[in-house]
Amino acid sequence: MSLPGFFIICMLHSMVAITCGALMVFYTKEVSVFGHGHEIASKLQGSTPHDQLLIQTSQSFSGLLLFTIGLVLFMVAFVEDREFQSFFAKGCVLLHVSMAVWRVCFEGKLEDLAHQWLRQALGDIMLSLSWVLLLACSWREKYD
Repeated sequence: MSLPGFFIICMLHSMVAITCGALMVFYTKEVSVFGHGHEIASKLQGSTPHDQLLIQTSQSFSGLLLFTIGLVLFMVAFVEDREFQSFFAKGCVLLHVSMAVWRVCFEGKLEDLAHQWLRQALGDIMLSLSWVLLLACSWREKYD
């Protein structure tokens, strides 16, 4: 027996990760402008051609990693083991909360990204809440 909603949450997170990852790989500059604004995106691109190539390569690899995470989420969505689903959901909560802490502690100190960390940290918390709600529903069913 599986957790109710696990398949749906995995598929939604998978679609978002695959879409964002593919966009980061193929439209690196456009995604940077969309995410940070034109002025900050131009600052984050680097000042020399070598820096620009390194930054673009790094962002493309980040997009590839995000795409791969989306594929893993897609595969995990079909797992029927309730214990594994609970373990996986707890790991996802930990991952999203860790990302939010990273943004608060480190990105908030970067001058160019200082005004965006709160919005991104709240996004990470909202993503973790979807997994928390899934776990809360499963606990309610388990103890009722």
